[in-house]
Amino acid sequence: MAKRTCVLAALLIAAAGSVVLAGWPAHVTPVTVEKGKTVTVAGSLEQGVAMPDLTWASRSTTACFPATQNLKFNGQHVLYATVLPVRSILTIKVIPDDPAVNLSIYAYSIGIDNYSVVPALGSCVSCEAEHKWDRPKRGKTQDHTRAVQLNAVGAPYNVVVGVAGANGLATGSFKLEFTLE
Repeated sequence: MAKRTCVLAALLIAAAGSVVLAGWPAHVTPVTVEKGKTVTVAGSLEQGVAMPDLTWASRSTTACFPATQNLKFNGQHVLYATVLPVRSILTIKVIPDDPAVNLSIYAYSIGIDNYSVVPALGSCVSCEAEHKWDRPKRGKTQDHTRAVQLNAVGAPYNVVVGVAGANGLATGSFKLEFTLE
């Protein structure tokens, strides 16, 4: 009986993941992740959309990045979506094909039945962002890659990942790595 329950649970989780990924708008690319693996997706800013209004990012209900950093996110935005399962950590890393291309990244988690995408994001469970630093940080170094991390403890979440060009950048190709632990 226990084996049958486990198989049924696995099928329900797989089906839920497929249903969740199917609810995103057309300009959002769904990505299926698997625990213990890294999935790599190729992308380019040319596939994205302009986002001149970034007020969603600095509101207290989203808190993705402060408005003082808007220049680092004011280029084209390419959006991806995935599911963050219970008791998991998701690391997303963007690697520009040309190290001179200045990209920024953000990722936010929302309820599993929520398909809100920026700029129409009213609130989120959590949001993380990374961009080129204005000045060095003690004991740390930064290269051309950017990474963010989200986690889930007791509930699964939908996750939206945005790759944005800095300083109005609208061109540039990249690889996006999703690692689920």
